[in-house]
Amino acid sequence: MIIPFMAEEVMLAVQGRQGIESATRIVDGTVRSLIALGLQFCIDGFFYKIIACVPLNIVWYNVVAATSGKGPNIYGTEPWHFYMRNLLLNFNIWFLLALSALPLLLVQTFIRRQSATKQSWLRAVVFVSPFYLWLAIFTAQPHKEERFMYPLYPALALNAAIASHIILTYIGSRNPRDLASRVPRKIKFFITGVFVVTAVVAGLWRTLGTVTAYGAPLGVYKPLQEPGMTRPGDTVCLGKEWYRFPSSYFLPNGVRAKFVKSAFKGLLPGEFSEAKVGFGFFPGSWLVPPGMNDENIEDPGKYTDISHCSFMVDSYFPGSETSELEPDYILDTHTWEKLSCKPFLDAARTSTIGRLGWVPDWSFVPEQYRRHWGEYCLLRRRTTK
Repeated sequence: MIIPFMAEEVMLAVQGRQGIESATRIVDGTVRSLIALGLQFCIDGFFYKIIACVPLNIVWYNVVAATSGKGPNIYGTEPWHFYMRNLLLNFNIWFLLALSALPLLLVQTFIRRQSATKQSWLRAVVFVSPFYLWLAIFTAQPHKEERFMYPLYPALALNAAIASHIILTYIGSRNPRDLASRVPRKIKFFITGVFVVTAVVAGLWRTLGTVTAYGAPLGVYKPLQEPGMTRPGDTVCLGKEWYRFPSSYFLPNGVRAKFVKSAFKGLLPGEFSEAKVGFGFFPGSWLVPPGMNDENIEDPGKYTDISHCSFMVDSYFPGSETSELEPDYILDTHTWEKLSCKPFLDAARTSTIGRLGWVPDWSFVPEQYRRHWGEYCLLRRRTTK
């Protein structure tokens, strides 16, 4: 994302303008980057006990290793428009504005001829380019995840702001040659207000829908914190819900999360070592758990027998199919009792509009647009008397 800014500095230096200043900024930035990389290198070496350059490893694994068949593609691939749909869903109108920033700059400069100088236009292009570079590079990668777009968000906001400024400048124009100058001011203000309010409401609608539909995994563990509810050595087991487990910080001290066998056949997370003697400082950070591999091959050692489970986290959706490996533990009331249950969106029975955002469960809302629910529960094993 810094390539456009470096190219600008080099161009200014080659043209003989601000040569010394450009060289100073490049050297200054290089030194700061090397200091940050050196600190990271030392900290990683202390905790992991290996010599590794993590940024290089990230690029190597996701780009170079991907061509050898051992890269991230083993975890699944998505079509080229995955990020387009994702960003449009989560940023709505602002994503479209971000995409239009460069075309609008070209129109403003070469058609409306409002750019003050060539240098100011090139500088604007430099600022909007990182958004397109990041989006293009990761769109070209077959393996896609929403989190890969996090570094893009500031650039997206900047591009959307620049595009908004260009549009508002045109709307507020008093040049008789512009069509916008013939529109009454109140109408222009109304249209602009509707646009902004619609974008904000759409964002809130999406956020509220996501929180209410999928927030259950963050709330069902609360009863475990009550006095006398757990004992040291208790285990909270997860089967088909292993990938929604938020963190061990949600569990009381002395209680461990364990996995029971489900239909998933990949590699589950390993447990950090808890060795106390003979391994130096923080051994849990550098002692590799047994069974780990870089090919997503299943390790049977990651599973525990269900008879050892004090608690179970499970989901239930009416009408969903069960299997021997993924039974509905919630319905097994002879073995398990409910401690905490939260509604969880049944995506299979909910329409597209209900999955995209918040739809109230009001009686006058047509049935085909309502959201349908399952249960997400923390279960406790019943005591044998």
